[in-house]
Amino acid sequence: MTKKASAPESRLALVRRARRINRELAEVYPYAHPELDFRNSFELLVATVLSAQTTDLRVNQTTPALFAKYPTPEDMAAAVPEELEGIIRPTGFFRAKARSLIGLSTALRDRFGSEVPGRLEDLVTLPGVGRKTANVVLGNAFGVPGITVDTHFGRLVRRWKWTAEEDPEKVEAVVCDLFPKSEWTMLSHRVIFHGRRICHARRPACGACPIAPLCPAYGEGETDPEKARKLLKYEMGGYPGQRLAPPPDYPGRPAAPLATGDGDADGETV
Repeated sequence: MTKKASAPESRLALVRRARRINRELAEVYPYAHPELDFRNSFELLVATVLSAQTTDLRVNQTTPALFAKYPTPEDMAAAVPEELEGIIRPTGFFRAKARSLIGLSTALRDRFGSEVPGRLEDLVTLPGVGRKTANVVLGNAFGVPGITVDTHFGRLVRRWKWTAEEDPEKVEAVVCDLFPKSEWTMLSHRVIFHGRRICHARRPACGACPIAPLCPAYGEGETDPEKARKLLKYEMGGYPGQRLAPPPDYPGRPAAPLATGDGDADGETV
């Protein structure tokens, strides 16, 4: 007997399921936060540019020396490229990133009075800054709601069948339409936290996932609870987090500085 195909999910059902997933994630990760260490909007902007194709942990281990030498846009704009490259080398693609950092710092100095602008249309004119980076800065330095579509976010929303889109801007538009604007920034943090800790790219820990009943992709990963628990990362698995200086309410251990040998290497990049 042929199994009857299930009816397509209605728009209303999708919205309800998506918002329930967000509520469930809010209970699991009440401490969700940006995992880049920063003290001001300039440091967040620079750290986010550096985070391309590497982990936030590696960026956080690199930026203390970077900001000690170049604390302001004026300082970084005047950097000797080879010296800047030497500091950011651990983050990978260091020559291209150095060009972007010097370029965006020069633009901040010359066009914005050495202040990071608080508008998306201004941020995306800076070298090395796209919508993802702009939304990170706006949401976490200026309180302007935005969806951050990194690799984790895109992977999870497709697994959850919120969208089938691959292009980050299209994903952003679809997800924005599912939630009130006030939820956008924290939704981004929760989804990215979940992607890094439980719903991994290669071996999702389905058997340890608190939203498994709501997930259409349940079973793609390890379903045995004991085996799944061994796949958990960062504070969920009892390991250090990605920040050297996490927020006070973070329940896990801070990451260690570069070259100490302590920490949880996460091969998934942002």
